[in-house]
Amino acid sequence: MELLFLVLLSLHIAKTATAGDKEWCYLSQLRTQPECTVPHFWDEVNEECGKEKQSPINIVTNKVEYKEDLKPFTFEGYTTDQSSLWLIENNGHTVKVSLSGSAKIGGGGLQNKYNAIEFHFHWGTKLNKGFSPGSEHTIDGERYAMELHIVHRKESFSTTEQAVANQEGLAVLGFFIKTGAKNEKYEPLIEMLNEVGFKGSQKNMTSLPLESLIPDKKNLTRYYRYSGSLTTPNCYQAVVWTVFQEPIILSESQVENFLKLYFSKDKPLPMTDNFRPVQPLGDRIVYHSDVSVVQPPAKALLVVPTLIYILSLLFQ
Repeated sequence: MELLFLVLLSLHIAKTATAGDKEWCYLSQLRTQPECTVPHFWDEVNEECGKEKQSPINIVTNKVEYKEDLKPFTFEGYTTDQSSLWLIENNGHTVKVSLSGSAKIGGGGLQNKYNAIEFHFHWGTKLNKGFSPGSEHTIDGERYAMELHIVHRKESFSTTEQAVANQEGLAVLGFFIKTGAKNEKYEPLIEMLNEVGFKGSQKNMTSLPLESLIPDKKNLTRYYRYSGSLTTPNCYQAVVWTVFQEPIILSESQVENFLKLYFSKDKPLPMTDNFRPVQPLGDRIVYHSDVSVVQPPAKALLVVPTLIYILSLLFQ
């Protein structure tokens, strides 16, 4: 009932808001920003958000197609500290870390190399018992606790403005995060969240090897691939998306530290549920790097006539 109320309220707000009020926000922000524009109406903020190849999406695993050229990635500069300090900031929508661009990815079916320029997170909220999950992509309708996006820009471009004008100007690596054991490698980053509690706050921090934030390389050969967009306005459809199957593990207390951030400074509201709802897939195809994912249904069909044959022998 509460969700229905919020949806109806957002419809009312969208109809009554003036052009000058079109600041985008998440549904969870309506409590303190009733004039802001929620995800279902982001196309009023920027028309790109209403186009046909938007992200995130729900990945239906029995409909993905195997693509042979989706080989393992090559990660350059992921194993060492970056060449300069990282800038961590609360931009009013998420916690974002800006990178130097010295780390690169290649392979993985990509036609070019891409430089890592930033990463950020999406998450849900705390309930009386456990968490309400907040990943952006879903697998067969299921959402994870959080999602990490590492944004890369095609190395032939020097600015993001140039990259978003190209259909494959950006490559984003998406990693699901689920709760479990404490992840010691994340502690330096978790500790910095205290320094960027409110919108506009930022701090330099010592860089970390990017590989310390993601699963082991040997577990990164199974992933999904599709063409999509940025998941926040201006929603540019310039992203080659890779969503890995292997999740990152963080403890519940580590996840809770993200929930201590705030959307704004003057109207403190915990930054929760900062994810965009899944978008229609349309005529796009989601590919998978591992043939075994799409083979079992076919194998199962082969078993049926075999069983029939065996049974016929038994009852002769």
